[in-house]
Amino acid sequence: MRGLKSKRVIVTGGGSGIGRAICERFAEEKAQVVVFDIDAAAGEQVAAGIHRSGGTAIAHTVDISDRGAVDQAVAQVLKDGPVDVLVNNAGWDRMVPFIDSDTDLWKKVIDINLYGPLHMHHAVLPGMVANGSGRVINIASDAGRVGSSGEAVYSACKGGIIAFTKTLSRELARSGVLLNTVCPGPTDTPLLTKIADGEVAERITEGLKKAIPMRRLGQPEDIPGIVCFFASDDAGFISGQTISVSGGLTMHG
Repeated sequence: MRGLKSKRVIVTGGGSGIGRAICERFAEEKAQVVVFDIDAAAGEQVAAGIHRSGGTAIAHTVDISDRGAVDQAVAQVLKDGPVDVLVNNAGWDRMVPFIDSDTDLWKKVIDINLYGPLHMHHAVLPGMVANGSGRVINIASDAGRVGSSGEAVYSACKGGIIAFTKTLSRELARSGVLLNTVCPGPTDTPLLTKIADGEVAERITEGLKKAIPMRRLGQPEDIPGIVCFFASDDAGFISGQTISVSGGLTMHG
């Protein structure tokens, strides 16, 4: 895609699943990839794999729910040059009916899925505004568009990210910074296997496959194409949009 070569791209949660696939695709497009992940070994593994494939990548161990850690990591990245693209991908959830959940779970879900991206935006956007250019792609979820049983607080966070992205798109349109949201549908990732256990997980997975018109779960590799498009010069007049990648499960318009 046009305009991605040599761009510096931060991907949060880049050590596995969708994040890993996004990192690898940006590397294929000759971008310089910065992997942020709370799992140091996973982040280093992705960066090493990109290097072996002839790409450029570096990993930082970052807990995005910790604002101090985010500021420190972003400052380290900026020492080597500006950040051209930010992909807020990191997320976490555990599937529990809302009335059976507790405030400890709410806090963890909100800290990672809402405060985490807020921290990243606040740390990275000033540099983009000062440079007069930048792209932000937020990975939300169709849970934030249509809801998802057992994921009430997670859905609230992802719906908040969709609205937040639209608002910042309006605020920053004249600054040369474009922001868009990608909403994956049910995707076969380590997170999906962790949010529910045993027979419950299997029953949910089979039900989702039947509900999705394409009759399969998404794969991590289904997501990076639209992410790279939003980051490319081909999307230079697109901002504030929300695109679902769900095999036809959710439709709008």
